[in-house]
Amino acid sequence: MAQVYRTPDERFAGLPDFPFAPHYHTLKSGLRLHYLDEGPRDGPPVLMLHGEPSWCYLWRHMIPPVAEAGCRVLAPDLIGFGRSDKPLGRKSYSYAGQVAWIREWIEALDLTGMVLACQDWGSLIGLRLVAEMPERFAGVVLSNGGLPEGQTPPRAFAIWRAFARFSPVFPIGKIVAKGTRRELSPAEIAAYDAPFPTRASKAGPRAYPPLVPFAGNPEVPAQKAAWASLERFDKPFLCAFADRDPITRGGDALFIGRVPGTAGQAHRTLHGGHFIQEDDPAGFAGALLDVVRGGA
Repeated sequence: MAQVYRTPDERFAGLPDFPFAPHYHTLKSGLRLHYLDEGPRDGPPVLMLHGEPSWCYLWRHMIPPVAEAGCRVLAPDLIGFGRSDKPLGRKSYSYAGQVAWIREWIEALDLTGMVLACQDWGSLIGLRLVAEMPERFAGVVLSNGGLPEGQTPPRAFAIWRAFARFSPVFPIGKIVAKGTRRELSPAEIAAYDAPFPTRASKAGPRAYPPLVPFAGNPEVPAQKAAWASLERFDKPFLCAFADRDPITRGGDALFIGRVPGTAGQAHRTLHGGHFIQEDDPAGFAGALLDVVRGGA
């Protein structure tokens, strides 16, 4: 295994609006995966999957209302992000590898009846999991993400992909702040930076933009197989995309009608930018609870 970085615990002390206790699971590879586990253990499970280059801190405004509604909220940090272990070197990361890591954790906790809330890379990973194990999911709420299968990338994404690969600096907190419409406080920006105190610790966030399976990517056949499964997924599937995200705006049209579970759902537009959990957490949480309660 590649050398692994583990962010010191003190980096996570006193983060604003983040009172949640850490939980850990050690994968078969020896990597330690961190997750939040809030709300009643016997409540309907909600899986919140963050994307790139954030970590589970992104969900901090949504976790309390969803847990208070009686749900068990599980929010892992992807390997390479947050409090999870960080293999050093971009070659340690792959799309299929990240899916396999989260799948192993789901199976270890034996999670069933989950409603998935996903955005950005959380969508790429989460929708592959729904396709691979649909029996474990009760529904999906998708915002600002997708499941590319060889398309040409939007210009805004192509710029971001090049920046992740070639920029000598990669200021994660400032990157997240640029993807929101509200102004993040200096303490919030610092919280997004907290897991990544060294240049080497940012290998995961730098690795994933070039791995999105647009045209020419070797993962395209696996994406098409996942879509074939989603085309049979008839449980509630609600789209709640943002009105001001230049990367994913309009992406709901790729799902509505194609995924059977989108029929009859009250798809909605949320108000904000790419990191909608920062701009419209109440709207996203409301969409999620609609699906938890049996569809809109």
